[in-house]
Amino acid sequence: MRNQWAWKYNAVVMNELHQIYLSLGSNIEPENHLPKAVQLLKEYGQVKETSSVWETKAVGSDGPNFLNACVLFLSPIKHHQLKDQVIRPIEAKLGRIRYADKNAPRTIDIDLLLFDQTPLNTEFWDVAFVAVPLAELIPDFEHPIRQEKLIRVAEQLQGQMWIVKREDIAIF
Repeated sequence: MRNQWAWKYNAVVMNELHQIYLSLGSNIEPENHLPKAVQLLKEYGQVKETSSVWETKAVGSDGPNFLNACVLFLSPIKHHQLKDQVIRPIEAKLGRIRYADKNAPRTIDIDLLLFDQTPLNTEFWDVAFVAVPLAELIPDFEHPIRQEKLIRVAEQLQGQMWIVKREDIAIF
């Protein structure tokens, strides 16, 4: 009887899980902070899939290079609660300090890209450090602005910005 209840409970929870695609970036000890961010996400839901890790130059500052990745995160947490209940607490645990300079180096930056097939933060979709790793996870998804497959946009952006896959770093 107990197993039957557990199965029903899990079935209800699974039906209420949201598909959330997140972008992770770091340029302060990124080899440590990206995997730690993924581990902390697991306290709030399930990390179903991760992209490769990609290295890019810092944008808007002379800081160290960034490492970036995207993850598919499943969670029962609603869209409007994600920042306060998941993203900000993880960033705080990893020592993220927000400066007036939005391009300042950071231990971790987590951005919400897609919530249950709804694109968010579309200004990030046209930069290689988001589009390239996200295209590994959802290559056929239609880019919300260009109306092209994301893999095609990612290929175009790779030709416009220095971005290198880091095979030596795993975050999952």
